[in-house]
Amino acid sequence: MTSRTYEVASALVSEATSLGVNCATAESCTGGLVSAAITSVPGSSMVLRGAVVSYHPEVKHALLGVTREVIDDPAVGVVSEQCARQMCQGVARVLGADLAVSTTGIAGPGGGEPGKPVGTVWFGLSAGGRSRCVLRHFDGSRDEVRAAAVLVALELLREGIKELST
Repeated sequence: MTSRTYEVASALVSEATSLGVNCATAESCTGGLVSAAITSVPGSSMVLRGAVVSYHPEVKHALLGVTREVIDDPAVGVVSEQCARQMCQGVARVLGADLAVSTTGIAGPGGGEPGKPVGTVWFGLSAGGRSRCVLRHFDGSRDEVRAAAVLVALELLREGIKELST
């Protein structure tokens, strides 16, 4: 984990603690790295409700409620806005979190497809029952794509805290 990632995770824990906000993560391509970054910060147990690493589509469906229509539609699939939205909404519901983030994408080095090259990552943010999604494209190795995705996910959670406090 980079010092910048730890810095953002620390700010997240501090801000969430001061406002009494808790959060959860639903991770695919990041494989638990977002929740690991949060839990690296002392006091994170006051903030993180839990995490679901939903790497396989069946886990996305069974635990998070991602619909078969999203998973099975070749034009949509698990690397999509729809999947990211359903993942963050699902983990917020299942874990009873005020705030939730999701990551789903293609970290590489293989797996890219037309319209979804390696480095494509969709993020979902659920805050107070509202949700939105963000698409990012990252360059670099598998580790670099995942590290960049973790940082964006943490920053989204911080944005969600601001949204909840206004």
